[in-house]
Amino acid sequence: MTAPALRLGRIGYLNVLPIYHPLETDIIPHDFEIVSGPPAVLNDMMARGELHVSSNSCFEYARHPERYYLVEDLSIGSRGPVMSVLLLSRRPVEELAGETLLISAETHTSVALLRLLMSRRYKVPVAYETGAVTPRLHSDTPPVAFLAIGDEALRLRNHPEYPYRVDLAEAWRDWTGLPFIFGLWSVSRAAADAGLFPSDPAALLRRARDWGLSHMDTILDLTLHGCPLSREELRIYYRDGLVFHLGEEELSGLRLFYAKLADAGMIPAAPPLEFYRFRQYPAQHPETVHARSGVSRLLGSALITTPSAKSRIFSAYKAQGKHWPKPQ
Repeated sequence: MTAPALRLGRIGYLNVLPIYHPLETDIIPHDFEIVSGPPAVLNDMMARGELHVSSNSCFEYARHPERYYLVEDLSIGSRGPVMSVLLLSRRPVEELAGETLLISAETHTSVALLRLLMSRRYKVPVAYETGAVTPRLHSDTPPVAFLAIGDEALRLRNHPEYPYRVDLAEAWRDWTGLPFIFGLWSVSRAAADAGLFPSDPAALLRRARDWGLSHMDTILDLTLHGCPLSREELRIYYRDGLVFHLGEEELSGLRLFYAKLADAGMIPAAPPLEFYRFRQYPAQHPETVHARSGVSRLLGSALITTPSAKSRIFSAYKAQGKHWPKPQ
C-alpha cells in the first residue's frame, strides 16, 4: 500500500512567493503536495495532522508547541513597516476608546498583536468583531476601524475613508526596538518522529527561499499581475518590508512577543523554541518513498482560495504540459 502523500502548507499571500515559486514550478524538485489557504486554515490543518510541514502563524506554535518543531532560519517577519498588516481607521488610534474594531478570522498572530498594542502600548480600550473586511466596507454599517492583512491590506492601504493607518510591525518596532515575526514554518512532530521524510524539508525550504531572493526580478514579474503595487513598490516591499530569515534579533523579537502574550493571559506560558533536526532513516520499500510532488488533486485544489496563487500554480502546470488536477 502506497504511503499517504506528504503535504506542504502554503499561505495564499504574495509575501511567501519567493519561497514557494521555485517549489510550485519544480525549479527545485520535492516530495510534497502543496496545499494553499489562509493562515488560520493552515493552522487548523496542522493541528489536525492534515499537513506534514507548513507555514503557520507564530501564535499557533505558541498554543501547541508540543505538536511541532520549528524550521531553523526561516520566517515571515519585518524589521520596520511591513505594509501588509495594517489597522486602518477613520480616527486617530488614541480616539478609538469604546469603539469596535473589525478583525479578520484569517489570522491569529496579527489579531493577537493588535490586541497587545491596543491594550498595552496605546492603552485604548476597544471591542472586537470578527468578519470579512471588504464586504463590510460596502455595507450600510462600515466599521470605524479594521485590521487588514496580506494582499487585502496592500489593496486597501490608501483607502480615502480611512486616512489613519497603523502599520502593526512598525508599531511593534517602535515599542520594543525589535523585529516582529508573523509566521514560522513548522514540522509535524508526529510526522518527523515517524520518519516520514525521505529528505530534509527544512533544508528544502531554505534552499527555495535562497533561490527566490536571488531571482527577485522573476518574483516581481509574477507578483505584478493583479497586484495594486508598482514594480518599485513591490521591490521595496520584498527588500525592506519583509524578513525571511530567523536570526538572533528576530528570535529575540519572537521570544518577547511570546512573553508579552503570556503576561497578557493570551497563552498559558511562553513556549520553548524547539527546532527540527533531520534524521536519516533506513531505506523503505520503493512504494513508500515514491516522489509525490505536485498540487493535491482533491484537498489541495479545494483550498487554493487565493486567485493569484491558483493562477500562478496553473500557469506552472501549463508550462510543463500538465493539466490542472480535477477532484476525483
